[in-house]
Amino acid sequence: MSDAIAPCLPTWVPEDVVRYLKHTESSISLRQLVKQANCHPSTVMRQIRRVEEWRDDFLIDRALRGLVAGFGDKKSSGQPDGEFEDQADLARNKEQLLTILYQPQAVLIAGAGFSKGAVLRGDAADTNRDQISVDLSLAQILAIEGTISGTATGQVHKYRITPEGRLALAKLAAEREQLARVRNEGVTQTAISAVLGVAQLRASQGEKRDLNRVRARRARYGVPETPLQILSRFTNRLGDPFLTAAMVSAGERLREDYELAQIGEHLHREVDHFREPGTAPKMGGQEMSRRALERVNAAMMVLGPGLSDIAMRCCCHLEGLESAEKDLGWSARSGKVVLRIALEQLQAHYDEQPAVSRMIG
Repeated sequence: MSDAIAPCLPTWVPEDVVRYLKHTESSISLRQLVKQANCHPSTVMRQIRRVEEWRDDFLIDRALRGLVAGFGDKKSSGQPDGEFEDQADLARNKEQLLTILYQPQAVLIAGAGFSKGAVLRGDAADTNRDQISVDLSLAQILAIEGTISGTATGQVHKYRITPEGRLALAKLAAEREQLARVRNEGVTQTAISAVLGVAQLRASQGEKRDLNRVRARRARYGVPETPLQILSRFTNRLGDPFLTAAMVSAGERLREDYELAQIGEHLHREVDHFREPGTAPKMGGQEMSRRALERVNAAMMVLGPGLSDIAMRCCCHLEGLESAEKDLGWSARSGKVVLRIALEQLQAHYDEQPAVSRMIG
């Protein structure tokens, strides 16, 4: 079946929820969803099962009911985004509510008999606790995006901000400050580029449901957090970190050598272009880059096939594990185990090297 039904849904709906609705409401088979998503079948099955489990949550179940009502040719007025004029209005309301929930002991109260939600701030023992009214439509969007999560006590459901919600709040605040800075600076080429950058970011978020229409973008050096830093926060059953600090340091050292080698290659082409004929090129930084390239090649030879592939993608190209698993044809959730083995061998390789070879980190 065609993906023509996708535009009937709000742009904020996550792609796993879209696939769940396609499967349950449009009777699209799992085989067709896997073909459209171009990913491993277990990934789609896990997403659909997870969304089905989410329906135990009051706000998520109510949001899905509204989306089902609008899963046709026209949007239903009861959909969660019906009260917001545009994406900017929705982002502004989300930032305001997440800012309130970010405060200590702030909790959102909702229930089946509530026409609106309420945010309580302050000590739970305080009888004069501050109370703020909240539209349930906005709370449903936050719940289905995973920025708030709740527990039930009878007919009353209590929601608090999640770690994902804190990250979303920081992102929304950064976008707002960027637009405000652009307006204050005036219309310049830099300002226009900044506005277009934020607009393209929001457009990509709205189109990420259709993977066939979105070009894969590789992360660049200088992102806020690398895949290794994100993976280093994971812990095992005993509470020990999944990646040790030494493993993360080894991966960062490989990336630094890789970036240094790339910079040297770029400078070499520039020097050759502007160098006068008959003159010898100056080595300088090019020699340093050549040695960095040799260190990268030596590390790749030590890792060998398979381990070198995942190390190059996640450490040097800063590619996510899920994307790397799909490109390499591996099963879901196997990449992090292989990456850990690669980092162990990489750490052992660097420990055997003399200290003078540590050019950067």
